Amino acid sequence: MEKLNLTPQEILDKQFNVDFKGYNADDVDAFLDKVLDDYYKSEDNVQELLDFITSLQEELKATKARVTELETQLEGQKKVFDLSKTTTYSSVDILKRISRLEEKLYNK
Repeated sequence: MEKLNLTPQEILDKQFNVDFKGYNADDVDAFLDKVLDDYYKSEDNVQELLDFITSLQEELKATKARVTELETQLEGQKKVFDLSKTTTYSSVDILKRISRLEEKLYNK
């Protein structure tokens, strides 16, 4: 981040020489008061944004930790119940199997 050329106090304390053909000192002071006010607002905005960035970074860190935890749990679940290796039977398959077993049982 670049360093600013002026501080609010330097703007407030700035005195200009008054020349015969110079600017109206009251106008210059009024304008510098507006500049100073905007400068303070800018500093407040920057601090607010820095605080917001910090909170987002903390939230991101917590979210990454939660994702890691959930991925670990998911891996554990995959080991317990591997869907690619399980056999699923429809009710028709089960009825056919029962029918064959009954035939073998009663034909003996």
